[in-house]
Amino acid sequence: MDKIAALRFSGLTNSSKKEVFKQITIDLTPDEAQNLERYCEQTGQAVTNVIEELIRGLSVT
Repeated sequence: MDKIAALRFSGLTNSSKKEVFKQITIDLTPDEAQNLERYCEQTGQAVTNVIEELIRGLSVT
């Protein structure tokens, strides 16, 4: 499964004050991809939204 998540970094702006996006590609094992797809189907969420939510939940100490 090749899924690309475009993440919005609202704290970053360029000189024209537009939002900056950083695109990342993640490699998943077949089992990981299947688990993610199953989770998305069960919750009705998009893959990108699930990944963004998980990243927002990360805390830096």
